[in-house]
Amino acid sequence: MADSFEAAVPEFLDDVDLDAERADLGDGEPQGPAPVVAVVGRPNVGKSTLVNRIIGRRQAVVEDVPGVTRDRVAYDALWTGRRFTIVDTGGWEPDARDRAAAIAAQAEAAVATADAVLFVVDARVGATDVDEAAVKMLRRSAKPVLLVANKVDNAAQEIESMSLWSLGLGQPYPVSALHGRGSGDLLDAVLEALPVPAPAEAPRPRGPRRVALVGRPNVGKSSLLNRLSQEDRAVVDAVAGTTVDPVDSLAQIGGETWQLVDTAGLRKRVGQASGTEYFASLRTKAAIDAAEVAIVLLDASEPISEQDQRILSMVTESGRALVLAFNKWDLVDEDRRYFLEREVERELRRIPWALRVNVSAKTGRAVERLAPALHQALANWEKRVPTGQFNQWLTALVQATPHPIRGGRAPKVLFATQAGTSPPRFVLFSTGPLDAGYVRFVERKLREEFDFEGTPVEVTVRPRKRAKP
Repeated sequence: MADSFEAAVPEFLDDVDLDAERADLGDGEPQGPAPVVAVVGRPNVGKSTLVNRIIGRRQAVVEDVPGVTRDRVAYDALWTGRRFTIVDTGGWEPDARDRAAAIAAQAEAAVATADAVLFVVDARVGATDVDEAAVKMLRRSAKPVLLVANKVDNAAQEIESMSLWSLGLGQPYPVSALHGRGSGDLLDAVLEALPVPAPAEAPRPRGPRRVALVGRPNVGKSSLLNRLSQEDRAVVDAVAGTTVDPVDSLAQIGGETWQLVDTAGLRKRVGQASGTEYFASLRTKAAIDAAEVAIVLLDASEPISEQDQRILSMVTESGRALVLAFNKWDLVDEDRRYFLEREVERELRRIPWALRVNVSAKTGRAVERLAPALHQALANWEKRVPTGQFNQWLTALVQATPHPIRGGRAPKVLFATQAGTSPPRFVLFSTGPLDAGYVRFVERKLREEFDFEGTPVEVTVRPRKRAKP
């Protein structure tokens, strides 16, 4: 094979029939040439299976042995009304000889004539030396490249596939070409990478953010809803348990419309409740799951109770952003404020990151401060930290405070990435299991560095699997 990508490509460009390979999918009306997407990767990573998945039919030959595909073959594809040409290629290998060299050069020619490239990697194997060599070739092409982590059949493998960030091609798209998992998200990303945009449509305005008002009975949830919506939207009574069904209402907070959901006060665990209270508990949990952020109301005039703790656990376990609203502040005197601060330090030490607002639904005191708190919690709930910046910070952290030695050895953090948002989820890839205390230390420092106030943060560890002897 030629010594470089630039030297290998030209001799094959004469054979490229772009007009034929970019055939229209329309009904004969004149259209411009369809953009081209090349599918490349080392042998037997599932390129042809992915092509069949994209075009929606078994046309590319697939067999469980490497080297079945040899030439580059073009197929017409369509996704959400947008047409493009997908080009299947043979397995690319560096320093290939004889027929393998010709197959690799055909793949490089496909890259040279494409508008975007899908680089397919076997996620179960991980990044190999051949994959790293292919990355260098793709970078020289200066084409948009989407990294496809193929053969990802479940959520656990999806987390493992995040280690492919180390290839330096950006976000891996976990898919199962055989079963179709993740293929829709991949195709959406393909259309975004192509040079010709889809027909422009008027962007749909985002609906009001959903806010769940939760708390134990008689803390003032319905009173706060009525105050914010400026109408008697929910029945308010001194008898606890007035609200049973979730009550939706649009309210103006800080000059912006929010969709507030008043929920039933929770007395018992869902499994211990019965009758109307049982169904109210189920609906409250469903309202929390459907919301983006929860305002948990606590009665500032009374001690923080076990029911308050249980509700806070329900919200944090649901992964929703959180704002604590200490209601009935008009009933709090100086002595109660002192004891309340001690209670917060003692009873809410599990959630020091929760935003806090002291309000009075009855008088309207400080209810306008809820809007900035909700915005901050939601912004942090949806925050994404760039992988490079995250790893640079984490490297400095573990060097300054390494993991304690266990059994004569200390596990090392090899790589880390943010696996998702809403809430932020981080994965640490390490040489061995990390102590739970050290993971909590990393989470605490992560919050201090990147400001995740108002949102739960999930930090999981993926130890490196040891090779079987």
